[in-house]
Formats: sequence, structure tokens, C-alpha cells
Amino acid sequence: MDLDVVNMFVIAGGTLALPILAFVASFLLWPSALIRIYYWYWRRTLGMQVRYVRHEDYQFCYSFRGRPGHKPSVLMLHGFSAHKDMWLSMVKFLPKNLHLICVDMPGHEGTTRSSLDDLSIDGQVKRIHQFVECLKLNKKPFHLVGTSMGGHVAGVYAAYYPSDVCSLSLVCPAGLQYSTDNKFVQRLRELQESAAVEKIPLIPTTPEEMSEMLQLCSYVRFKVPQQILQGLVDVRIPHNTFYRKLFLEIVSEKSRYSLHQNMDKIKVPTQIIWGKQDQVLDVSGADMLAKSIANSQVELLENCGHSVVMERPRKTAKLLVDFLASVHSTDNSKKRD
Repeated sequence: MDLDVVNMFVIAGGTLALPILAFVASFLLWPSALIRIYYWYWRRTLGMQVRYVRHEDYQFCYSFRGRPGHKPSVLMLHGFSAHKDMWLSMVKFLPKNLHLICVDMPGHEGTTRSSLDDLSIDGQVKRIHQFVECLKLNKKPFHLVGTSMGGHVAGVYAAYYPSDVCSLSLVCPAGLQYSTDNKFVQRLRELQESAAVEKIPLIPTTPEEMSEMLQLCSYVRFKVPQQILQGLVDVRIPHNTFYRKLFLEIVSEKSRYSLHQNMDKIKVPTQIIWGKQDQVLDVSGADMLAKSIANSQVELLENCGHSVVMERPRKTAKLLVDFLASVHSTDNSKKRD
């Protein structure tokens, strides 16, 4: 989400000085309102509509475009502390005849946030299954896409509910067990051992920490003004208590390696996309998945970090469309035979 907002200011930089000043002033005074307007504008431009659906007393918020047809519907699961609109930069390059659904993950944005909710990976998988059942999305097998934490959930979902899913795209997913820790994971372990939960790198509380997070997640180096960094932090701060609770849950012993423990149960055609310069989750995870998932293919992106969807939206969209076309045409050939 934050990289998308940074892009907004880069675009604004090409306009006249007075509008820029008014734009930045508005952001500093009402950052959350301006960000909501920004996403509303892009949803409207791209034809994405927001809807709500309930499972008992639990509410899911999602956006969608198109309707079910002969091609599989596409359900997209975002990463930690993001929301459904993080996919908009990629949606821009996807065909309008695809039925797309982008859901807010449990506790995020418009989806219910409850202190009683099970935020473990298994708990999130069950919630997403409830969402799928509410929409009757599994009336016909659908294509499932997930990135980072969403990729973790997507992979485990495909293992738990194989009849729901016809194919899978995992974009730098979490949930794998590496033989050696990268610098980011080493730092997390040090923080856990010292009980310094206030210093999780993915939960910034100052402009400096926000800048560090952007550099951690992106290969591209943005030079973002201090005031804008402060605005981005101000938008996140009201949610940081929840983010800490969620983060500690998904890195707990119960959840940390759920994808690793279930990857050999994934039987559907699987696409694995990873940025070669990912500093959060090591790119070697792609090979790990490919060795365990029989029908899989790997796409490694040069000059790309962890925020694949936002750094390389056009390329990621093309890879997804090409993968769907190849899987779909193969299925049709089998039916004719």
C-alpha cells in the first residue's frame, strides 16, 4: 500500500507548483482521507466495485470486476498490513473480461477486526473459505493468487481445499523454512529474544522507520520527503496494535512454517513469482516450492524486491494472464480429447 501512495506523489510532482503545495498540504492535514480518495478514484477508473458480505456476525469487504464466465474467477489475497486496493496497480493491466475479486484479509480495512478472531494461518484460511462459500465462488474451481502473508494463506488454502482451486499463483509467499536465515529474519529473531515487539521493521512508528521499511520491501529507492513519510506513519499508527498481534501470531510456532508443512499437498498447476532482490523472504524459496509442487513453474524478476505487485505490476499481470491461458487451454484440450 505505502509504495502505491509514494507513486501518487511522484505523479503529483509533474504538475504545477501551486497544486502540488495544495496537494501536499491536504495530505499533511488529512492523510487518511486523501489516501481513501486516491484509492476510490483508481477503483472507479478501473471499474472495481466495493461490496460487503456477511458470514453470521462476521463481515468481509471486497472489491470485484466482471462476473463469472467460462474462464476461472481470480481471487486475490494481499499481504500483511495491506488491503484489497494494493492490487489496483496490477488490475490496471489485467483483461476486463476476467472476473476479479480482491478481499480484505481478516482484521484489515473493511473486514471485521475482532479480539476473538483466530489470526493464525489456519484461522485465516478458514475465514477465506467462509468468504468463498458466502460468494459461492467455489461453485466452479477458481484461480487463487496470494502475496507474502496472502501467499502463505493461499498455498495452505490450496492444500486444505483442493476441489475449490483450479490453479494457484504464489508471489514471494511467507511460510517456508530456510536452512539459513537472511538478515531480516535474523533481526526478527533478535527482537523476539529481547521481547522488543515495538521495533518490528514492518510496523513503522516514525518517519525514519517508514523510510527503512520502504527500502526493505522495495528494490527501487524512493526519495520521499519527511512530511509525506510522517503522513504515511500517521495513517498506520491507529492499526499498529492489531498489526503487532497479527505479526506475532503468524511468526509463532503454530503458523510460521504452515506452507512448508503443506506444500507437498498442493496438486493444482502452480505459478511461483519472486523478486530476485527480495530482502524480506529469500528468493531461494521459489526453488524450494518448485521441488515440492509437481506441476509448477518459476518466474524470477530481475531488479525487483519483495513488493513485486507494486514494483512490477505490468510484468506480474502478464505472467498471470499467460499462465491462466496456458492452464486453461490445456484443460480445454483434455476435455476435447
